Amino acid sequence: MRTLLVKPYNLSDHIQPSLGLGYLAAALRGKGHDTAILDCIKEGVRRDGLLDRVARLKPDVVGFQCYTFDLSFIKEALDGLKRLDRNIITVIGGPHPSAAPKESFGYFKDSLDFLFVGEAEKGLPLLFDKLEKKAPVDYGDIPGLAWPRDGDIQLNPQVFVNDLDSLGMPAWDLIRPEEYPESQHGAFFKKFPIAPIMVTRGCPYPCTFCAGNIVGGRRIRRHSIDFMLNQIKYLYDDRGIREFHVVDDNFTFDKDYAKEFLKKLIDLNLEMSWSTPNGVRIDTLDEELLRLMKESGLYLISLGIESGSDKVLKLMKKGTTVEKNREGVDLIRSAGIETAGFFIIGFPGETKEDIKRTIDFSLKLDLIRANYFTYLPFPGSQSFNELSSDGELDKTDWDRFYFMNAAFTPKGMTRSQLKWLQRCAFLRFYFRPRIFWKNLLGIKSFRHFWYLMKRFFHWIIMR
Repeated sequence: MRTLLVKPYNLSDHIQPSLGLGYLAAALRGKGHDTAILDCIKEGVRRDGLLDRVARLKPDVVGFQCYTFDLSFIKEALDGLKRLDRNIITVIGGPHPSAAPKESFGYFKDSLDFLFVGEAEKGLPLLFDKLEKKAPVDYGDIPGLAWPRDGDIQLNPQVFVNDLDSLGMPAWDLIRPEEYPESQHGAFFKKFPIAPIMVTRGCPYPCTFCAGNIVGGRRIRRHSIDFMLNQIKYLYDDRGIREFHVVDDNFTFDKDYAKEFLKKLIDLNLEMSWSTPNGVRIDTLDEELLRLMKESGLYLISLGIESGSDKVLKLMKKGTTVEKNREGVDLIRSAGIETAGFFIIGFPGETKEDIKRTIDFSLKLDLIRANYFTYLPFPGSQSFNELSSDGELDKTDWDRFYFMNAAFTPKGMTRSQLKWLQRCAFLRFYFRPRIFWKNLLGIKSFRHFWYLMKRFFHWIIMR
């Protein structure tokens, strides 16, 4: 079958290759299906442009990667696809449909044919095998598949892939990471071109604001070290990649595995750099691991610090304290590695005083960069379920859950107050002379400078 896999358009200024679509494309091509990937953000393709591509390519199936903030675009696209050709089969997968499968069918209505909950590398090729038969079939044996039947939504049990090596490499020739902009996961980088890689999947931690384990599960699963080293060498030798972004949720969870991986990476003796843009947990790091990370080319560790209030950290079930976070940052800096911090403000139960405490704490830490996110109650997270049960969210109004929108504000605070605190945090952090000049010296070229200016003005307008 001819297939188009789509990364939806949104207003994000982070243009990143989709590993998820790359893995799906590899799985489909392994079964003989003609597959293409369209990154609408990278290509600047909106709904009408997508429909033009579909009219030219004439795919049998169009599949979408779906986060909550993609819903509006995908709804318009699905409606347009069905107007273009009712025979086009539409499929979605990703965090949002995995967390809210029945609600997703209610939102997209008759424009959506199938969705997958969780990982779809095994289930999607099975679905295609059944669709090719063009006869009434039973979909009940396809893991993670949901579909409408007899006025209800049928949902098959989710199955996780235990042997990640069995998936093979993503379809790098379709992703083409070397064609993406320099600053994929943030404003700064060390070398270029850049490619994301995923070494492990899963997260066992119970953070109440996160829904990541809806897709990846709670058990950590790993690629073999040799598989990952061969993939890195392929990207380095064949595609010219010189920087890798490890996008795991918990790359350092198994310290023994991480140390062995890094020792063998050092033995490859590649002139490369790498970072952890999705963050690692402070409590998984030690001196030996940090030494190996530094020696293997790591130049930046991102940390989910989240708050400067122990009360809020407990509400988040983060499993750390303010003091442990401070000690962790000091440990990383003593290893000679730059550190970036992620913070969440506006969490349920948080006060303005808590937020100010978080901002002050972030300024005292030895960080090179910081990001202050307003809390977004992602479907599937514990806090989303609690807020919905308490009537503090209209969970059916998905259009409010836009990634630049403060969809929730804690009691005693207005949205404008929350956004003002966020803006103050950014300005106070980045306009300190030491941080300002240190980041300015990290600009690689005029194109990089122009990109930073566009990001800055985009931030001013959108926030």
